[in-house]
Amino acid sequence: MKKICVVTATRAEYGLLRNTLDSINKDPELELCLIVTGSHLSNRYGLTVQEVLDDQFPITEQIPILADQNSEDGLIQTLSVATVKFGSMFEREKPDMLVVLGDRYELLAICQCALIYGIPICHISGGEITEGAVDDIIRNVVTKMSVLHFPGCEEYRKRIIQMGEDPQRVFNYGDVGVENITKMEYLTFEELENDLGVTLCKPLASVTFHPVTIVKGLAEKQIMELLKALDQFPDINFIITKANADIGGEIINSLIDEFVETHPNCKAFFSLGIKRYLSMLKYSQMVIGNSSSGIVEAPCFGIPTINIGDRQRGRLQADSIINCDVDSSLIVEAIKLARTSEFQRKAHNTINPYGNGNTSEMIVKEIKTYLTQNSGIKKRFYDIKEDIV
Repeated sequence: MKKICVVTATRAEYGLLRNTLDSINKDPELELCLIVTGSHLSNRYGLTVQEVLDDQFPITEQIPILADQNSEDGLIQTLSVATVKFGSMFEREKPDMLVVLGDRYELLAICQCALIYGIPICHISGGEITEGAVDDIIRNVVTKMSVLHFPGCEEYRKRIIQMGEDPQRVFNYGDVGVENITKMEYLTFEELENDLGVTLCKPLASVTFHPVTIVKGLAEKQIMELLKALDQFPDINFIITKANADIGGEIINSLIDEFVETHPNCKAFFSLGIKRYLSMLKYSQMVIGNSSSGIVEAPCFGIPTINIGDRQRGRLQADSIINCDVDSSLIVEAIKLARTSEFQRKAHNTINPYGNGNTSEMIVKEIKTYLTQNSGIKKRFYDIKEDIV
């Protein structure tokens, strides 16, 4: 039996990993080694480890790494602690493979430890471009440390190969976020209200805004521009999920709390969890913010996305997405456009470029195939001599 270590550090990435975790956990030839870390274990970010416990996945270890300071120095402390603790964990658990998703900064420490221990890495959601976030650089670093790759679409697959990765180890089985949507058992509107403990009135709009990490010091100014725009629409009920643990996230969350106190049409949550979040999208008129879910998942529901700023610039986009700068007047105009019957029809008929499900089963199949070859972390650089096919 092969031991597969999967690491989750945030609410968003856990939601995307759920089906892959389930496929690994149910496979009789594999042993799931689930490590929960990062903001999951922090009261400041909603202690979202509870979502993992609620799903009844067997947690192998909980590894706290988050520093008290939400700053550059705090981030370095987090990476230092993560390096020591994950090095010790790999020594104890001795997994046959590490599975990670995305581009969180914690992965720098976690993946370098796996590399030193000779543990092959499987990377989900590589090959993307997000020009407004340092995540872009981290994602590419993780790609180069990995031996198996599962990008969300064909364009991202080609980009990974362009980085020198072997085409025979780069698989486009669609995006894991889309798979969530196809397999989700959605809450009814009434169940969603009861679950959240609030009364929801339509029209609803889902809002998520994270710090832009490539440029420092913009968090307060940018969230104020967004909140100023939301203030112009007292007839819309805004459901806001708070920012992540990046530098500037605490400033954003504090200002959101202040705004919600004086705006009865707004509700804020640290985390809705994947089931409540996708159910919320199902009943929403639009999505607003700078989260990847507005790019990948929202088009599946046939609703408009107002994508604000540069954080997601470079990602492949459906026709249902309206891009605008972080300026309250431009955000107001974008919301007005998204509410028009013409654009609502356009969003309803859009085609999502990120696939249509069954991704996790194929990921597990390729992991098992790779492990039977006993290739370890050895790989060759693939030079492109002709068009990628």
